[in-house]
Amino acid sequence: MASPISAGQQILASIHQFDVAAFYWCLRRKHRQLLIQGSYWVSKSADGPLYALFGLALLVQGLNQFFLLLATGFIAERSLYYLLKNYFKRNRPPAALPDFQSVVQPSDQFSFPSGHTSAAFLMAAMLSSFYPVLAPILYVWAVMVGSSRVMLGVHFPTDIVAGASLGHGIAFLILSY
Repeated sequence: MASPISAGQQILASIHQFDVAAFYWCLRRKHRQLLIQGSYWVSKSADGPLYALFGLALLVQGLNQFFLLLATGFIAERSLYYLLKNYFKRNRPPAALPDFQSVVQPSDQFSFPSGHTSAAFLMAAMLSSFYPVLAPILYVWAVMVGSSRVMLGVHFPTDIVAGASLGHGIAFLILSY
């Protein structure tokens, strides 16, 4: 006899169904090939080594206080990201959807939350607090990073929402002290 499905399992199943539908909707866009090419480069703009170079540039310019805030933010963000990813262990689209292959090979196995997105939103929020005039550009970039991860087939939409919330939430906490 099968065990009854709990309310929590039903909610997670509903979220997954929404995610799969939204994921496939994104992938059916008219100019998908052009979107994939752009998504690849936008996603690359949020790779880890570029943040390290940015931090080095801050140190060279003598912006030590800002560097320390960003470093603290990234240490907190990476730690929580790692804990959440390994707690939830949500499969990426290629492992969760039959006959689906992503455009790029992800660096790890699990998808929730999106690390590229959480780092991008952390950076957007932190930089916006010091350079408010750049906020619209920074947040458009962060949204594009998250969207690119869906278009490349390595994340579901809710992975992106969770990543954005994580990065922005940590920035808010760091900046409020």
